[in-house]
Amino acid sequence: MTTNAATDPMIGRMIDQRYRVRSRIARGGMATVYLATDVRLERRVAVKIMHGHLADDQAFRERFIQEARSAARLSHPNLVGVYDQGAEDDCVYIVMEYIPGITLRDLLHEHRALTPEQATDILRAVLAGLASAHRAGIVHRDLKPENVLLADDGRIKLGDFGLARATTANTATGAALLGTIAYLSPELVTRGAADSRSDIYALGIMLYEMLTGEQPYKGEQPMQIAYQHANDTVPAPSAATPGVPAELDDLVAWATARDPRDRPRDAREMLDHMSGVQQRATGQYRTAVLRPENATAILPSGGSAGAAGFGGHEPLEDASEHDTTVLDRRGTDETAAAPQRGRSGGRSAPGPRRTGAVAAVLSPAGQRLADKSAKRRKRGWIALVVVVVLALVGAGVAAWFGPGPGGNVRIPAVAGKTVSQVRQLLESNGLTAAAATSSRPDAAVEAGRVTATQPPAAREVRKGTAVRIVVSSGPRMITLPTIVGQSVTTAQAALDDDFDLQDAQYQFSADVAADTVIAATGRDGDGTVDLTTVEQYPEGGPVTLTVSLGAVPDVTGKTVDDARAALDEVGLALGAQTQQFSDDVPQGQVISATVTADPAVEGTAVDVLVSKGPVPITLPDVSDQTIDQARSSLEGLGLEVTYPKCTNILCGFYDWESKLPVRSTDPAPGTTVHKGDTVTLSYDQ
Repeated sequence: MTTNAATDPMIGRMIDQRYRVRSRIARGGMATVYLATDVRLERRVAVKIMHGHLADDQAFRERFIQEARSAARLSHPNLVGVYDQGAEDDCVYIVMEYIPGITLRDLLHEHRALTPEQATDILRAVLAGLASAHRAGIVHRDLKPENVLLADDGRIKLGDFGLARATTANTATGAALLGTIAYLSPELVTRGAADSRSDIYALGIMLYEMLTGEQPYKGEQPMQIAYQHANDTVPAPSAATPGVPAELDDLVAWATARDPRDRPRDAREMLDHMSGVQQRATGQYRTAVLRPENATAILPSGGSAGAAGFGGHEPLEDASEHDTTVLDRRGTDETAAAPQRGRSGGRSAPGPRRTGAVAAVLSPAGQRLADKSAKRRKRGWIALVVVVVLALVGAGVAAWFGPGPGGNVRIPAVAGKTVSQVRQLLESNGLTAAAATSSRPDAAVEAGRVTATQPPAAREVRKGTAVRIVVSSGPRMITLPTIVGQSVTTAQAALDDDFDLQDAQYQFSADVAADTVIAATGRDGDGTVDLTTVEQYPEGGPVTLTVSLGAVPDVTGKTVDDARAALDEVGLALGAQTQQFSDDVPQGQVISATVTADPAVEGTAVDVLVSKGPVPITLPDVSDQTIDQARSSLEGLGLEVTYPKCTNILCGFYDWESKLPVRSTDPAPGTTVHKGDTVTLSYDQ
């Protein structure tokens, strides 16, 4: 799932002037984990940030901080390290070691079941880290495959101590009973009590799942699974997967015993037991090759002939270090014959004859030196032969494990390629493509193309390894939630994890309240699709929400300046201004407004019609008309007419208003007046 900065305000934010948030890794019930850069130490870290709506809840806040404290007390190669913890405004966070790779859940999703060797290797690593926590008096309480991290470099680490607490505080009632139901021990289900043996139970369930590819208990409702934990016995893994060694069946049964007293007391006891179980289960005994402190060399013997040939003298010792002794024939004969003469005639043998400084016969010391020299020459040749043999063996081993068939290679990246292209690529790298392929949904790779391999890309394997090709079946189809009529924040939260939210489009609507979703659209091969007309939509598909800005403000009766201010406040612009006379709207006020686009969006112009006031009237000359005639003419123009009453006594005897002529008007004829103005008539009485 990709997330852009428009939909996640945390991306790009600098926390505590130290941690620059780069992208989102995962989202959980309490917090979201982001990849960030520690600008002070220039390293990548994982920053776990509590959800904003939980930060105000003191209980959640304390539990979140407890996770940092629990994990920070631990230091072990198989535990995710915690570097820092803090709060900034509404942001409560934990800074942790960043582990690039996958989770055990991802591995099980790809392979379903693991081999006994793989399962025991992972279990030993998790037990080693958990033993460190148990030794520190900390119970994890939320062990599950999602919390076991498998790094790209082969490290296995246990993380997420969000529910961890001291073993002395081992009750978990009410809202604190938050562990995943599939891995909860019977005592947690029935009594809400947890200790180190509860973690062992969860590990037993995980081992069963690694060996069989499925959890031992299933149900449509969480309570059905909880009931089975409390009342049933976990079956042997070999019943579901023939070939699982009996030793691992026994290990699962021991770890998942319903009575905590029948389980290992902690991770250390189970880890110690695993040393024997792994050997018996896999048939492999790992031998430690130690370098001996002393090496014994067996050298060939020599000098025996010399001892016999020189009349009983001691063997020669390294004659090369002394002068060469030359024996003439006579001296040799005499020397050889001396014993016979000695026995027959009783005379002693004559002494050796020397030529210059060279003795004619060897002394005992000279004989020892000659023998020693001969032995050294033999050892030199032997050493040379050994060196040559070792060099040839080393060259052969290097050739075998290097460019030869015994070498290791990295599995190449294949995402997005065709199956035939991947087969050729694997063969060119010294690997073989398995005949059978598998498939899985993938939102990023189109259907029919390769999405991954098993083992995954970048994994180092032996040349000739068979690699299974995983083909994309296209994005997974997901049922859409209710969108239209929801608030924009509610709709975004419901869609964000499964779909690619685009920037929302906003428009004015007289019928829909502000910040409420009016429509939702997506895209398919044919173009735009109305998501209100479909029930399911591909995972990762783009979704664009149309959100109401409320009604366009009513500016009728406002002055032009007031109308402009009201429109600017909601992002609209004042458009063309036209004027006309109006007897009903005062001069300078808006008679009517017209939106220039439908639907109206931010920046749309609104044209207004402004009143020029009442229509002007040129006062006619009504002189010489009778009062009744003049009054009728002026009132027909919308004017008010007044005149004084006749005070002449004769006016009482006839209809003077229809008889007496108008002498003048006030205002005078030709004056500009407006409807409603008053005109006064004058006449002679």
